Amino acid sequence: MATHTIVTIVGSLRKESFSLKVANALAKLAPASLKLDVTTLESVSFFNQDLEANPPADWLAFREKLQKSNGVLFVTPEYNRSIPGVLKNAIDVASRPYGKSSFLGKPIGIVGNAPGALGGVSAVKHLQNILPGIAGPILGQPEIYLNAIGDAFDDKGQLTKESVQKLLQQYIDAFAAFVEKQNR
Repeated sequence: MATHTIVTIVGSLRKESFSLKVANALAKLAPASLKLDVTTLESVSFFNQDLEANPPADWLAFREKLQKSNGVLFVTPEYNRSIPGVLKNAIDVASRPYGKSSFLGKPIGIVGNAPGALGGVSAVKHLQNILPGIAGPILGQPEIYLNAIGDAFDDKGQLTKESVQKLLQQYIDAFAAFVEKQNR
């Protein structure tokens, strides 16, 4: 079985973000068939269509990373009932130029999380609305919304909450099967 590289996009810039901790936990739980490349977005500059004729180096590097991957996994918090601006910016950068989205044909997974009760469900639903047309197939089941995530990690960022670990393991195993099916 081949190893598939999955760009795992963290939708938060905060150094101690739950999204980063979840992405790192998923990388540890991933089966041998997946290699998760946890990617933060602080180096992706603002999208400006005026720059498209001569794109900045950071845009080109981000696009190339996605193009070389076998899939993309979004791990995002919810900001004001939607996705964080930094994540939307990265999607705008990667989906250009028109018709040449770096997400095209890539199997997509989405993990929402929040310390509150809804677990990022609105952010996930917004990604499910944004991505069709610029991305490959999106894993529909299982969906995952990690609520009350605040106590799932120790002070070193290690996942300690067994119920969350079980959910993440189920999700990453399902995503691995989805990626394998899409990359045949």
